[in-house]
Amino acid sequence: MGEGDRRLTARAADVLVAGGGPAGWSAARACARRGLAVTLVDPHPDRRWRHTYGAWADEVPLTGPDALPRDVVAASGPGFAIARRTHPLAGDYAVLDTGALQEALHHPAVTVHRGRVVGRAEGTAFLDGGERLAAPLVLDATGAAQVLSRSRRQVPRAAEQTAVGVVVPSSVAARVTGGRLVFMDWRPLHGHPGWPTFLYAIPLGGDDWLLEETSLARRPGLPLAELTERLRRRLVACGLEEGDIPLDDRTRVEHVRFAVDTPSHRPPAGVVPLGAAASLVHPATGYSLTRSLVIATRLADALATRPDHAARLDAAGRAVRSTAGRVVHAMRRRGLDVLLRMPPCEVPEFFERFFSLPAAAQRGYLGAHDDVANSMGAMLAVFRHLSPRLRGHLIAGSLLGAGRDHSGEDGY
Repeated sequence: MGEGDRRLTARAADVLVAGGGPAGWSAARACARRGLAVTLVDPHPDRRWRHTYGAWADEVPLTGPDALPRDVVAASGPGFAIARRTHPLAGDYAVLDTGALQEALHHPAVTVHRGRVVGRAEGTAFLDGGERLAAPLVLDATGAAQVLSRSRRQVPRAAEQTAVGVVVPSSVAARVTGGRLVFMDWRPLHGHPGWPTFLYAIPLGGDDWLLEETSLARRPGLPLAELTERLRRRLVACGLEEGDIPLDDRTRVEHVRFAVDTPSHRPPAGVVPLGAAASLVHPATGYSLTRSLVIATRLADALATRPDHAARLDAAGRAVRSTAGRVVHAMRRRGLDVLLRMPPCEVPEFFERFFSLPAAAQRGYLGAHDDVANSMGAMLAVFRHLSPRLRGHLIAGSLLGAGRDHSGEDGY
């Protein structure tokens, strides 16, 4: 990937992508495959991605114009969620091979430039080292930092999902999960009071499994040190010896911290945000990868069929965040407000009720990103299935959340 540091395309780029994570590379690859001239700018373009990505198996694009090779799926199959009882997941779950994903999204026609985009004006992108690049259209894929898209308004501190995981052999993981993929295990085996956390246990391919103690959303996020201790105590409670839990081995430990409610701003002219910068992280699950892959295809198609710059800019904004998509996301942000205000002792019971719903209702809330009717139907199904006490918390949280400043959910 370093070759692009020493060359520029013969013509000015049609698209400049700021940020070399999955959202940025998904868009860069899709645009390059349609013949657009693409420059991607990142301060560390050769850095290997380390996060683990999971998704519903039927949402991983293995067919279509921007299909991923099948080897990006490290493992796939049925999974379970445990609250008060054990429930099968509503569909197969897939775990991606992060290295294979990064390789698949790289495209040789994309010009890679080492640096950091810090601003844009009049068709020019300004880099931190003083360089300037022609940039009629900039895709801001700088994540929750929203370097190019952020408003100057003060915003509340982000709600964060945090997690600490450890990679262990399958034989060790089997002593904890019985060899089952576990999406959520809310049992308080760690023995800690306060905000509840759950175990996320998934195969990584080969003989490796990830066992991860996860806090779904807090403002601010639960400290990683506390999650580390909860994970250790949970695994000991499951019968593991301290020597089976390599929490001191930095190469076998995963630390996770990311915002689930980045505000959606009206970006400056010529800038279109992507991924977390576009507030595309699912507020309930923290997922955004497969959403970014789908949007990359839609975005690239829109750009490739519109030669006029103004039309391209308008089409790009609509491709990333449709009107329906903004409505669905706003409803889910209300759901996040409810979760953040729910008494800790009620959270496992809420998920007991949720995972007791029909599969279609579960997936309507966890997916259906542009389907207002399906998402609304799923939320109503959740409400009807709750106990009177939980309904009261949901109503109170919704009313309080409706009064909170969501900082410019303007769209584009």
